[in-house]
Amino acid sequence: MVDAHAECHETLIVGAGQAGLSVGYHLARLGRPFLILDAGNRIGDAWRERWDSLRLFTPARYDGLDGMPYPAPPHYFPTKDEMGDYLEAYAAHFQLPVRTDTRVDGLTRSGTRFVVTAGRRRFEAENVVVAMSDYQKPKVPPFARELDSRIVQLHSKAYRNPAQLRAGPVLLVGAGNSAAELAKELAPRHRVWMSGRDTGHIPFRIEGLAARLVMVRMVVRVLFHHLLTVRTPLGRRVRRKILHKGGPLIRVKPKDLARAGVERVPRTAGVENGLPLLEDGRTLDAANVIWCTGFHPGFDWIDLPIQGPLEPRHRSGIVADEPGLYFVGLFFLHSLSSAMIHGVGRDARRVAEAVTARMKTGRPASSADRPASPTVLRVAS
Repeated sequence: MVDAHAECHETLIVGAGQAGLSVGYHLARLGRPFLILDAGNRIGDAWRERWDSLRLFTPARYDGLDGMPYPAPPHYFPTKDEMGDYLEAYAAHFQLPVRTDTRVDGLTRSGTRFVVTAGRRRFEAENVVVAMSDYQKPKVPPFARELDSRIVQLHSKAYRNPAQLRAGPVLLVGAGNSAAELAKELAPRHRVWMSGRDTGHIPFRIEGLAARLVMVRMVVRVLFHHLLTVRTPLGRRVRRKILHKGGPLIRVKPKDLARAGVERVPRTAGVENGLPLLEDGRTLDAANVIWCTGFHPGFDWIDLPIQGPLEPRHRSGIVADEPGLYFVGLFFLHSLSSAMIHGVGRDARRVAEAVTARMKTGRPASSADRPASPTVLRVAS
């Protein structure tokens, strides 16, 4: 039974980032009606709200969504604001129906239809596509509250530029790409410690000639997109390893950090006398702590029995247990490129085709369109 006060749609897409817009593009091509809901004030704000100096890890030739190349020279690395503006232009160019300032806070079922809530607003739909990354809620260890109140604490999600910090040393807790990028930026102004185990690094410069000629194409298009998928034994092995250890450093290399004067230290294990305590027993007299400790997936607003050990159960984005529910944009949803701009289109097309098949036949997509076993995601710290 349809709620008289609800706004009804065939398909609702939650999120107007690259994943949601890609799904919208493919649904529009297939002639299916839909509405995209987004919490931001503007399309692309999820990019604009990241730290000021952020640039993409992939050059412009790989930064366009299906149907609209990124408007820049092929080897240019866009800024985060430029990427936000591109997404806004993409939605306008294809006239995708996006409703901004609409933060979804609930998803459940009522009979055969899904019910989506956003504050006092209520929507009903035959299909819902959750088009969000699994990096939604900043994760900070419980002992953070024990740090001396004089220490400035920020999660990497809240960091914008060095002006937010006080004079004195900076401890970056975490050793992945965010920590490395911020460490290099802060080292000219502060003594910087970077805490955590080495996650490795790619063996070439992404801006270099070799990358332009061969490496980026091989890594981005062949390795990430075709070889490292949930369909291949190699992909499944690499996926497990990355989820447990974290991905390698991409732009900043260990020698860059050493040259900048960044000191690598062991994992931060707790607090002693108000100061960060390392697992080797040392305390650091930090004036600032930036938590580069990852995110919780942030899907606790979904009130449906689809939760795996750490993530929703799905098969390359299709939730067999809840027909009509889909995910796009999650890390390694189908391949290592799934959460990347150049890779999200394939997942979006698959989900759009599944929605179309369901509306035409009343059944989910065939098992031939899915991998052999469910994918249960785990986000690495």
